[in-house]
Amino acid sequence: MTDLTALSAARLVAGYRAGEFSPVEAARAALARAEAAQRSVNAFVLLLHEEALRQAAASEERWRRGEPDGPLDGVPVTVKDILLLRGHPTLRGSAAASTAPNDEDAPAVARLRESGAVFVGKTTTPEYGWKGVTDCPPHGATGNPYDPTRTAGGSSGGSAAAVALGAGPLSLGTDGGGSVRIPAAFTGTFALKPTYGRVPLHPASAFGTLAHVGPMSRDAADAALLLDVIGQPDPRDWSHLGPPAGSFVAALGDTGDEPPRLTGLRIAYSPTLGAAGLGGQRTDPEIAAAVARGVERLAELGAEIVETDPPLPEPELVREAFHTLWFSGAARATGGIVGAARELMDPGLREICAEGEGYSAVDYLAAVDVRMAMGRMMGGFHQRYDLLVTPAMPLTAFGVGREVPEGSGMRRWTEWTPYTYPFNMTQQPAASVPCGLHSDGLPMALQLVGPRHADGTVLRAANALYRSGAAELPPPPVRG
Repeated sequence: MTDLTALSAARLVAGYRAGEFSPVEAARAALARAEAAQRSVNAFVLLLHEEALRQAAASEERWRRGEPDGPLDGVPVTVKDILLLRGHPTLRGSAAASTAPNDEDAPAVARLRESGAVFVGKTTTPEYGWKGVTDCPPHGATGNPYDPTRTAGGSSGGSAAAVALGAGPLSLGTDGGGSVRIPAAFTGTFALKPTYGRVPLHPASAFGTLAHVGPMSRDAADAALLLDVIGQPDPRDWSHLGPPAGSFVAALGDTGDEPPRLTGLRIAYSPTLGAAGLGGQRTDPEIAAAVARGVERLAELGAEIVETDPPLPEPELVREAFHTLWFSGAARATGGIVGAARELMDPGLREICAEGEGYSAVDYLAAVDVRMAMGRMMGGFHQRYDLLVTPAMPLTAFGVGREVPEGSGMRRWTEWTPYTYPFNMTQQPAASVPCGLHSDGLPMALQLVGPRHADGTVLRAANALYRSGAAELPPPPVRG
């Protein structure tokens, strides 16, 4: 019997079209997997059993008539509990959140609903998505499907875990400093932070133009399929880039049984983002070696590889500027939480909000100056290079329920995520691609970064890695 939870979105749609299995069967399998794994991993704040099965039954009837609503009709999907899902509350990991149901969908959710997707549930997030791991006072911590005593990463940790577990092949996450790429790297899944504005967002994030909505999936081909749907315009986001120039699925370059070639691409490989790029956090040697093997595979696929570093400012300057922007946004997001309710907040979130409240408008604009300088630097860099490759994470997943690795001497999550948040500041597309299992049994990943608007190029290179077998991992042992 076919394990429907192991199939890609593209394969599910092909099976519906051929009559091999139905959306109801796929929804039941995804819900059962989610329910079984919830006990050990805690990836969900809400499971929508009856609603999902109603949606799946309606999809099944559309497929029976040969009239699907869109390219994802009947595909089980999950939604990070930062984004609005009509008819349900958005709790944002906060005990102070309103439990009133929303009367509208976020833009990406609306596009999925129009396409006939089946909503399995809402996934866990740290409070207001503020950190690179997933735990919060009201919902607890989300474990890693490869080892539930380790973190799934964050802040889209529940979404990454759901995809890894098989509780739907697709999920919507958000990324303000690495929040789809960090958990994808830790869970062996794929995630893309698109160019800012490629996927519309509403309500606007308190973190401003650092915050992106991104597809999370098991491979690059499914992410392209999802991006084709959620990248369409929505009048509620004035910063949206408008309709994509073409299909992201078409940009993958698949033409036959062989992996697509990358001939003509010039790729920069930066193992550390510069000599001081890690700010003292060294990349684990096994991860460094795995990323190097991934780069070798890109060369075998026809890309020209040049080992070089992008001309970014000193890491401490970049981190300080990011903190100014991020902590100010956190203070703004939680400004309405007062009195006893504020005491229920994540203590770390309260700390950064206090710092954010201390910044002046001049401090904020100075951070924007750093950001604009980084954008100019990377714009010039990508005149010479089509893509940049770095590690996605310098370490594998550490203990669950901690903001930083135990005994590391670190204070904030940004100290162990040096490769991710710089590219939120520059608004570039960046993806996390698996590149092997560490000797500790946990996934490792590389990061592909493109110039702004080159989402298709990032997806093409990632797809080539998947098609060549370089990004495939064994499934996690926790499968429900």
